[in-house]
Amino acid sequence: MHARTRARTRTRAVLFAVPIVIGLLGAVAPPAGAAPHRAGTSLTCRGAGVDPRARVRYRTEAVIHAPLRTIWKLQTDVVRWPSWQAGVRTMERLDHGPFRKGSAFRWTTPVPPNPTTPATELEITSTVRQLKRNSCIRWTGPAVGARLRIDGVHVWNFAEVEGGVRVSTEETHAGAQVDANVPAATAILRQGLEAWLRELKVTAEATTLDQRR
Repeated sequence: MHARTRARTRTRAVLFAVPIVIGLLGAVAPPAGAAPHRAGTSLTCRGAGVDPRARVRYRTEAVIHAPLRTIWKLQTDVVRWPSWQAGVRTMERLDHGPFRKGSAFRWTTPVPPNPTTPATELEITSTVRQLKRNSCIRWTGPAVGARLRIDGVHVWNFAEVEGGVRVSTEETHAGAQVDANVPAATAILRQGLEAWLRELKVTAEATTLDQRR
């Protein structure tokens, strides 16, 4: 990616990350082309999905106008997440080689205050449980911060459609603190997932545009 595009992408990423920082202070519009969670549906990867018992869950999706290989590389090259996701402060890959089932990574992200917990930084250790190349990923892991522990399950699906790729994501959170205020915890999860999807879309489409020039 050229320097000008990297700078433009980072600027946009900062703007898109604002919903994570402001927390529950205002409503956040979904990304262009996004669709909210549909009742009665759940994403899976190789037959496994999100936590069916979790009370905090959110699903969204968007069409990204970029090749599947570009989107897949951005999503699975986790050590580079901080370069295009403003909400990811640090990242450490805990294994080596291709991103695969069993791969693990430790990363941090800010979480705004809510009625039950203070503002904090979550340290998340994610482990890939299922993966099908260019099709789906499912990872799980604990997220730990000040007076906060979340057990998360996150599923991503990628499907080629006319003009691009439909990227769908669904995540569940479980834990005493998030269960204490499900609406607030769901709102924070919604904002985080929609910001992530927007940043993926912006970065993938900018990369594709550069490659075509």
